[in-house]
Amino acid sequence: MSRNSAVRTAALSALLVAPILATAADETGIRLAEGTGLAQVQATCSMCHSLDYIQMNSPFLDKAGWEKTVNKMVKVMGAPLGADDVATVVTYLDSHYGKEPAPASP
Repeated sequence: MSRNSAVRTAALSALLVAPILATAADETGIRLAEGTGLAQVQATCSMCHSLDYIQMNSPFLDKAGWEKTVNKMVKVMGAPLGADDVATVVTYLDSHYGKEPAPASP
């Protein structure tokens, strides 16, 4: 196969696959709870993963868990959040998707 033919094949493949990928990445069906911090969560979290991860993880994470998760996203994965943004995102996630902490033992 010549170089031009390979380039044409790759370009055609990309054109055929692009609409499928765009449909697969559609987040319009995912509705997060309204509240302070929602826009920040939607803007930053969806840069790397689907927003349904928030709903899937909510039964497992309390405030400390959300803090660890968001800080990991910043420090390890490179999420573009400053300290104030991290606090806003964690507060939103804990308020709307955090599990209640276990009661203290007597």
